[in-house]
Amino acid sequence: MTPMKQFYEKQANTIIRHLEKRNITGYYCPDCASAVEKALSIIEDGSTVSWGGSMSLKECGLMDALKSAPVTLWDRSTAKTPEETKAIYRQSFSADYYLMSSNAITLDGQLVNIDGNGNRVAALSFGPEHILMIIGMNKVTKTVEEAIDRVHNVAAPPNAVRLNSDTPCGITGVCADCLSPQCLCAQVLVTRYSRVPGRIQVILVGESLGY
Repeated sequence: MTPMKQFYEKQANTIIRHLEKRNITGYYCPDCASAVEKALSIIEDGSTVSWGGSMSLKECGLMDALKSAPVTLWDRSTAKTPEETKAIYRQSFSADYYLMSSNAITLDGQLVNIDGNGNRVAALSFGPEHILMIIGMNKVTKTVEEAIDRVHNVAAPPNAVRLNSDTPCGITGVCADCLSPQCLCAQVLVTRYSRVPGRIQVILVGESLGY
């Protein structure tokens, strides 16, 4: 095991202890393959599964693995009309499992997420019975303030470029704290506690995932 992998594991174990105090269940997987295996072991056969936009879910291979899993996928990308897309957005709030990453996670176990439409943060705060998160260790920050700064200056600009967003960060690559109609940072959610024990499950992965 490399020194960096040892560091990730030790740091993840510290975060997991703090997550437990917040009624959030945490796991550590050293790589994407073991993270996907863990996620599939958590998702019960026959469940309905939906998700928020996440590069981490794609990069780790979970989305591909789910295509052959014994579950029902509610995928808004299959919608044929804007009305169908909106319906699946709404439907996802009643899924058995909602999959997502987190824009950042603090060393003391707080989850920090910033959203444009608000569908991810809405699902996380209230909705699906189970939330399953895949988070690369590159997203760890010391404080909530550092987490928010990370989103504005590290995560949002490349996301804006990926989505061809007509925002200042999408054009210049630099956050302008904008109020653009396409603003990716419209909603901010800090999850510091889960009143339903174990509803939120976090798989920390010892690799760099997402933005």
